[in-house]
Amino acid sequence: MSDLYDTDVLLWSEQQAALLRRRAAGELVNDTELDWPNIAEEIESVGSEQRHAVESLLLQALLHQLKIEAWPSSRDVPHWRSEARLFRARARRRFVPSMRQRIDVAGLYHDAFRALPENGG
Repeated sequence: MSDLYDTDVLLWSEQQAALLRRRAAGELVNDTELDWPNIAEEIESVGSEQRHAVESLLLQALLHQLKIEAWPSSRDVPHWRSEARLFRARARRRFVPSMRQRIDVAGLYHDAFRALPENGG
């Protein structure tokens, strides 16, 4: 059933994209064919997914940085440092300025702190 649903969504999105492109090019299209409420929902969903991806990367970077601070003599520090750098770089590449006001850095820090293992692993 999932494959059928995915196919239907793909066809719907392709159809809606084609109609929007035609309209953007100045062609008159039948507005009843454009599924405006769902188009808006899909656009919003894409933005949310991108923001969540950046938040996840930042959370991982914070968690690794907190491990370094909590267990500075661990043999894993070089690995944690490398991972933290990688997560920050990946977050930086995906970040767009419109996310700035929507990302709760204090909340991410709190989540990372709560996720710290008790044994330093």
